[in-house]
Amino acid sequence: MYKLVLVMLMAVIWMLLHALQTDEEMAVAALFQGKHAVNRAAHAAAQQIDAAALADGRLHIDEAIARAEADAYLQRNLQLDEAGFPLPDAYLQERVDIVDFQVINDDRLFPYTYRNERYDYEVTLHRPGVVLIARMVYPRVFNVIDPIEWMIKGAAELT
Repeated sequence: MYKLVLVMLMAVIWMLLHALQTDEEMAVAALFQGKHAVNRAAHAAAQQIDAAALADGRLHIDEAIARAEADAYLQRNLQLDEAGFPLPDAYLQERVDIVDFQVINDDRLFPYTYRNERYDYEVTLHRPGVVLIARMVYPRVFNVIDPIEWMIKGAAELT
């Protein structure tokens, strides 16, 4: 009888460990998906050159168009609506917030080192570019692990 109880206890422990491993692997996959989306959004935003400035011989990023393009790329890659909330069939369950969006333009001296102490991020840009930091929350599947929240950082230069 005690062996049956031991087998049942071990089965419960095995199932919890299996759920933990599955949740952790899914969290890493979600982090990679978020990182790729942020990198793509930063790159798309950095390519939004101001045509009038280019006519004057300057490389200058249009900030409004860059922000709109970054938002559009995040929406498409993470399946979000215009307000940043996940669509009904999306993997994420909570709003994705852009907590920092900076356009580093030709009014600065290059190479320019961008520092953000709040989010512990530093990057050196050699030409005009964009820095993007987004907050993303992992939707736990089994609730075996604690909630995970990431500040995903990305930067891109005008090429």
